[in-house]
Amino acid sequence: MKPGCEVIEVNFEELTALMERARQGPLGKEDCQRLQSAIDVLSHLIDMIGDKDTTISRLRALLAKPSTEKTSKVLEQAGLGATPKSSSSPSSSAKPKPGHGRNGAAAYREARHIPVTHATLTPGDRCPRCLKGKVYRQKDPALRIRVVGQAPIEATVYELERLRCNLCGDVFEAEAPEGVADKKYDETAAAMIALLRYGSGVPFYRLDRLEASLGIPLPSSTQWEIVAETAAGIHPALDELIRQAAQGEVFYNDDTSMKILALADANRTKVKEASLSSHERTGLFTSGIVSTRQGQRVALFFTGRRHAGENFARVLAHRAEGLSPPIQMCDALSRNLPKLPKKLEIMVGNCNAHARRHFVEVTPNFPEQCRFVLESLGQVYGYDAQAEEQGLSPEERLRFHQDHSLPVMNALHAWLEAQFAEKKVEPNSGLGSAIAYALRHWDRLTLFLRQAGAPLDSNIVERALKRAILHRKNSLFYKTENGAEVGDLFMSLIHTCELNGVNPFDYLTELQKHATELARDPAVWMPWNYRQTLEQVGTGVDSL
Repeated sequence: MKPGCEVIEVNFEELTALMERARQGPLGKEDCQRLQSAIDVLSHLIDMIGDKDTTISRLRALLAKPSTEKTSKVLEQAGLGATPKSSSSPSSSAKPKPGHGRNGAAAYREARHIPVTHATLTPGDRCPRCLKGKVYRQKDPALRIRVVGQAPIEATVYELERLRCNLCGDVFEAEAPEGVADKKYDETAAAMIALLRYGSGVPFYRLDRLEASLGIPLPSSTQWEIVAETAAGIHPALDELIRQAAQGEVFYNDDTSMKILALADANRTKVKEASLSSHERTGLFTSGIVSTRQGQRVALFFTGRRHAGENFARVLAHRAEGLSPPIQMCDALSRNLPKLPKKLEIMVGNCNAHARRHFVEVTPNFPEQCRFVLESLGQVYGYDAQAEEQGLSPEERLRFHQDHSLPVMNALHAWLEAQFAEKKVEPNSGLGSAIAYALRHWDRLTLFLRQAGAPLDSNIVERALKRAILHRKNSLFYKTENGAEVGDLFMSLIHTCELNGVNPFDYLTELQKHATELARDPAVWMPWNYRQTLEQVGTGVDSL
């Protein structure tokens, strides 16, 4: 639809009635609007059909109702109702989610807690109502929450008194408070700028405009200088994070496209000078790697010309010898696989969510066939959710899946093979491609049925990459490779904090305050142990 046009819903019955009214006489203003809307929609569709990149899926997504990939929604959009859940369904006993959408007091983990005593009563006083009993303190106090707003960056101007001798002319200036004369920008300012920029995707120029409107000027160039200087001081934390990630038990990796202007300009220059080799890579990516071990999660980001598999190999180069082969979970793209020396082995699993998505995309054309696949995978995910709710160990989870999910996956595999063997599906159709993908990668898709600790999918790294995608949507690009390295550092530290339930603002602030100790022993300044380190050095951590 053309920009600026008012969106008006038009259906075929209304268009038919409108045509009849046009035969009888001039159309009114509302009818003209509806007719213009229909013409705009038709014009837009014609333009899309003429675009070589337009697919049937894009047209269907434009014309159909918005939908998620939930099985019930996918089947509903395809004109099918979801199968009623039986009493033996894995998710039939799931508790309904609360729908009020409000957060309780426990959700405000970093809020200040201020005890308020009763104005007129103390424990042991006579009850003012019955005048017979005594009042005692309740175990749980009544809770009231007050949320206030404040500027992201605040400034304080210290007006130092100056005295001048009228005889000798010497000027005597009041001494500034401790720390004020040393640096203009506090560690908390650097942490907040980094958190807004690389954690929430707020470009420097937007924060510049916001702070200027609040009377606290903070130019974009100054913000970059602050975060670049901060990154240099806390870089040992990233180096240690990479080393710790290399010791992980399960790895998830994938990448997404990203633009670095300096490298993109170099590509154009080489093309113009005809000096670009046919084997030289021109693509730019941000790779995401999530490593898990004994409940600890590490997220790493790498931006440049390397693919996810190459960056994964660089991380594994720090892996200690003698550890058991790790598990790698990724989609089936070959560029996600690392090239490793023979002495280092990995067990590769493929993401079931990616395989499922192939069926989701063709469900409108093959609703009944896809229904069986989606509901079968839904049972498996239901069993996995049960295993998580019960807190099963990796070995117990493996046996649970072998008892419950293995029959479901065997039945699904037999059904997939039968579609080709009995010639029920055209191999070159959309459904045929989805089935061929699943059968081709079946061994890796079912790794969770043979290996303890193997996950079902790589959704955790897909969610991590949304941080880089948010940056790409809001800021479009990095200017230089150095800028990309700074962004990768802060994204890695911030997202690792969030994966481990740690306050990233507090963590970045403390790293700056203890940069010397960090450089000396970075292993004790990780997100999961830095608070214990602070207690040992006697600094403590103040509530925010």
